[in-house]
Amino acid sequence: VLNGIDTDLWSPAHDLHLPVAYDETTVGRGKRAAKRALLERYRLPGGDAMLRRPLVGMVSRMIDQKGLDLLSALGDGLTRLGATFAVLGTGEPRYEGFWTGLAARFRDVVGVRIGFDESLAHLIEAGADLFLMPSRFEPCGLNQMYSQRYGTVPVVRATGGLDDTVVHYRPGRAGGTGFKFAAYSPDALRGALGRALEAYARPEIWKAIQRRGMRKDFSWGRSAGEYVKLY
Repeated sequence: VLNGIDTDLWSPAHDLHLPVAYDETTVGRGKRAAKRALLERYRLPGGDAMLRRPLVGMVSRMIDQKGLDLLSALGDGLTRLGATFAVLGTGEPRYEGFWTGLAARFRDVVGVRIGFDESLAHLIEAGADLFLMPSRFEPCGLNQMYSQRYGTVPVVRATGGLDDTVVHYRPGRAGGTGFKFAAYSPDALRGALGRALEAYARPEIWKAIQRRGMRKDFSWGRSAGEYVKLY
């Protein structure tokens, strides 16, 4: 049985941490305002070109379990994917150093905050276009569910609850809500990000993926019903 999320606390239509409330019908306008605010919080360039550029968010403990070894193996190659990164988290010094070093070398496309900030976590969920969770293992996970509710497309490793809650998008097939990769390797991660960025470049496809994710029910009401059946 999956975890549930607090759909009052994590709701783009009522989230007080966002500059503009939005729902499925106003997702474009709402996410654009949140993206602009997120770029400002990270002191990243915020012109029209940067607003059009895909923004990858990540809120995570910086440890091996969360796939930080895969990201550090990609190194500077992350900045050559054509995306901007907004990262929030804390963990092992070597991974904190990886992200802060990347941000220092590529100030226009990588923003990092070491620590945790509840307001910023909400803004990342709303302002990012994609949310990254390349976990080695993940019993359930919550951020991939928050992301879909906020119209932010998850890119996850197909493990545990990530595999259970994200429907992999395949061109020409209906139902996809995100992008998954199976092998625990830097190449597999890079491939999944590449496929997601290709879809982002096709607005009609991207909007359909967003809206399918926003319609999914990850509430505790659904999970509680599953527990009742089990007992």
